[in-house]
Amino acid sequence: MRSTKKSKAVATGLAVYIRQPAEDDRDELISLNRASRRFYRGVASPISTPQQFDNYLNRCQREDYEGLLVCHRNDDAIVGLVNLSQIFRGGFQSAYLGYQVGAPFAGRGYMTEALQLVLRYAFDKMKLHRLEANIQPNNIASIALVKRAGFTKEGYSPRYLKICGRWRDHERWAILAEDWRREKGR
Repeated sequence: MRSTKKSKAVATGLAVYIRQPAEDDRDELISLNRASRRFYRGVASPISTPQQFDNYLNRCQREDYEGLLVCHRNDDAIVGLVNLSQIFRGGFQSAYLGYQVGAPFAGRGYMTEALQLVLRYAFDKMKLHRLEANIQPNNIASIALVKRAGFTKEGYSPRYLKICGRWRDHERWAILAEDWRREKGR
């Protein structure tokens, strides 16, 4: 059953691939997120109920939202997810980037590779021009991730986003398609 999931990959790297979520991912993703609650505390409100997963799948059907699961190539295990939300077309061609990795998979380079796959997908396939990631200043690992990917810090937004019931400050990081292409030698 899992091998058919790998065939649905939208992009593949050496260790991970990205694909759209499906209904039969519900239990695995919820289990990963529940096991990672401590890890996410204060920085993310992950999908942890069947209803939240169903809502997520519904969002993934909209034209202004692209949900992608990050899966390990060796065993197809879900290691995290990346979302492109509030996708604006027309003169903007931009989206907001959100992501999370499950605690058992953190620090292994999976999200570094996944983010490169997502950037290629967003800029080459979706033809977006700009991606923006808003990150809490104390989330050092997440800031390091976007820096490695070539994002530039654009600003600071006090009490920008409500996470885990509290308004939290965020740094605004962004990358443009032409900057990504230049950095990758494309």
